This record gives sequence, C-alpha cells and structure tokens, in this order.
Amino acid sequence: MVRWKTDFSKWVITSNFERRGWQEVHDEKDESWNIFWANVGTMRQVFASDSLQQLRPDQLINHFPNHYELTRKDLLVKNVKRYRRHARKLGVAVPELVPSTFVLPQEYALFVEEFRKQTSSTYILKPNGKAQGKGIFLVNKLSQVRERAAAAAAASAHGATGGGSVAQLFGQASSRPGTSSSSSSAATPMRPALDNYIVSRYIGNPLLLGGKKFDLRLYVLVPSYSPLVVYLATLGFARFCNVKYTRELAQLDNMFVHLTNVAVQKGGGDEYNAAHGNKWALADLRLHLEATRGHAATQQLFADMQQLVVHTLKAVQLVMINDKHCFELYGFDVIIDSDLQPWLIEVNASPSLTTTTKADRLLKFKIINDALSIVTPPSWSGSGAGSSGKGSSRNRKSAAADRQYPPALGCMQLIHDERSEADGSRRTTGEAVVTGDKGSAFGGGAATSRQLADASPRKVVVLHG
Repeated sequence: MVRWKTDFSKWVITSNFERRGWQEVHDEKDESWNIFWANVGTMRQVFASDSLQQLRPDQLINHFPNHYELTRKDLLVKNVKRYRRHARKLGVAVPELVPSTFVLPQEYALFVEEFRKQTSSTYILKPNGKAQGKGIFLVNKLSQVRERAAAAAAASAHGATGGGSVAQLFGQASSRPGTSSSSSSAATPMRPALDNYIVSRYIGNPLLLGGKKFDLRLYVLVPSYSPLVVYLATLGFARFCNVKYTRELAQLDNMFVHLTNVAVQKGGGDEYNAAHGNKWALADLRLHLEATRGHAATQQLFADMQQLVVHTLKAVQLVMINDKHCFELYGFDVIIDSDLQPWLIEVNASPSLTTTTKADRLLKFKIINDALSIVTPPSWSGSGAGSSGKGSSRNRKSAAADRQYPPALGCMQLIHDERSEADGSRRTTGEAVVTGDKGSAFGGGAATSRQLADASPRKVVVLHG
C-alpha cells in the first residue's frame, strides 16, 4: 500500500492521492510514508541534503534540497548571468532570459551606471524575501530608490526580523562594483536578509489584451537534474491586471495597472472578476494570438517559451543537488512584450494550489495528476510501493539515468531529455517537440523549435555543457 503525507491541505493534492487508493499518514513522527508533498519550509527544516541519504528507495519528496538556486530572485539572476557568460566564452548564442537585472546592495554601482545611461527607463524593485507582490515598487529616479528602501527598512525595523538600514543597502556597495555589504546574521540562502533587493528593467512595452497587461503562469515538472529531464504542461493561464495599462508617470504607483499578482488584483474592488479570477486559459490565448498575430509568429513565441524554460533550468543544473528521491513542480512566471518576446519574471517552488474557480480547480487537479503519474514508479499503481531498504549513493545517481520517461502524458509534454542529446535523437533542447493535442497551448503542428528558430531573426543556438 502506497502511503502519503503532506503538511498543508490542498484539495488538488489530497484528492489526487485519495483517488489512487493511497493511505494517508497522520502521525508527524511516522516515517512510513512513500511520498511527502511538503512546503518549502518543511524542506528547509527537516530534509537537509544529508537527511535525504537516509530515505528509503521507495520514498519521494516534491522539492530538491537547494531549489532556492532557481526560485530565489537574486540567485536565479546570478545563475542566469553566469550561464550566459559561459555561453559567450564558447561563442554560443543564448537568448536573453530575464530583463537587465542587478542584485542590491552588491551591484548598486553597476545599476547606477546603467540607470544614468537609460535616463528615460523605468525599473522595478523586488525584495528577495517576499512574495505575492509585497514590497514591490516602480521607480524612474534614483532618489526614489533610496526613498522606497528607507521606508522598507523602517518598516522591517519595527516589525520584521533581520531588517536592515539604508546604509546597509547602499553603503559600501555604492563605492565600487562587486563590493558586498554586510547583511543580517540571520540571512541564509533559504531566508535572505530583508534589506536585499533585485532591481530590473521594467518591461514598458508589454503585450496587451483589451488594453490590459498580463503575464503567464507555466507549469514545469523536473523529475531529474542529472540527467536534466523537463516537462512543460500544455495547461496554464494568463493573469490580467484590473486596470488598463498606461505608461503615464502619475500611474507609476498604481499596482492594479502594473502587477498581475492575484493577491494584488483581488484588492481591486469591483474591477476584479471573481467568476474567472482575472485569468484566461493558455490555449485560449494561443487561439487569440493566432487570429491577431498569425500562426507562424504564435508558433515561434511558444517555441521561444520552451527555450526559455530549458535554458533557465540549464543555468542551475550544475549547482542543483540532484537526488533520486526528489522531483519538483515549478511555476514559471513569464511576460510577453509587444514584439512577442518572452521574458522570465521569476520561478516559484510552490506555485499556488489554491483554487478560486471551477476551471482553476480542474486545471490544477490535472497538472498534479499527470505530474504524479510521471514521477511515481509504475509499481505504485499496483499493490505495493517497493522496497523498504535504505538508499545508496549509487542508486541515487543511477535511478534517473536508467529510467525511461514518456514523451507525453496527459497535459505534460517532454521538452528536454539530456540523454537524447548524447545519442543525437530528435528530442533535445533545440528540437523540443511542440506537437500535442489539437487545440492545446503548446500544440498545433509538427514543427520543432529548432526549425522555428532557424526561420526567426532571434535564432537560438543551444548551449551544451
């Protein structure tokens, strides 16, 4: 009998376990579970990488130990920059994945240098340790950066642990590039100091629908980082702002214009549509774009988004701790500009599984169902969950390399399998299959992203290694 455990009750999780006939483990101290769907806090506190070595071969958990290399804003930027630098040294072209971004306080001087070259640009500041649109603000003057940081520092000094001062944020770091200021002693990779921000060039020309700004939530499943195996769900959605977009400076502080976060837009009063949650299915978006921008341009956009996902994961592959007990379902937040170029906003290790509409409930249920079908052993659909023996280093390293992953399962499509690159087969990063069920978001033809990239001025050459 397969036994499951979770530390937060979400219907899309528990119902998927129950419909499989699996048995819940209620006792916190009971370690007889086979799969533990945990929040990131539990992963941090209980499942350190050395603890994973003690898990049985038939136990799975839904996070990699250092997922923060991908899901913490500043570390994501650092890893992407390093990946692109390595590509340039090899003479390989890699597309821009994120807007021009700087980590504060370490790169404040570099930010100032770029800001003064782009005096008409707007930038967006985000704190590393917050989510749901909290602590985010837009600026178009350097003085605004200091003013907003001062307000944030004062707020954290009055109520938040580990708060910093403006001097900490802009002190030594402003003297020369690459100089780090001291941060709170409580800061860790999983819990950054509250005085750390990233500042990014704001995408001022977003693609609009009905005059409103939107972004995309894409669901990405990684069963393994070594070898790197990536699935992209054909199910996803666009999240819209309540208020029509404008570049007027007077509206720079209006987050109902600029931030698509559901937590923000819910506060928009009558403008927020609870019936559909300000969301639009990814497949519907694709049909709209094909009608308004053409089939070829839309096909290219969706192929580019596949490339963006795989390159982002390649950027963290070498630093990610891989373990056969781990898998992860990420929420990639992507914005599309008016030229139909996708930009990565951030990656979430625990994408919201709260459901606000019937369509939302069905979508997330299907995604979890198909993800579980991919990452769990075939024997789990039968009578047992396998051996109860302890895992070994050899087993952890070889399990993913020996396993065969389906090219598609339900809404999940395999867009990258590193093992295929070695034997020259068709399904590689540069030739991710974009076929699928008729009408699916990433379907609509037998072309590959390599063929599409070859026909595009934004030609992408895949970086290996």
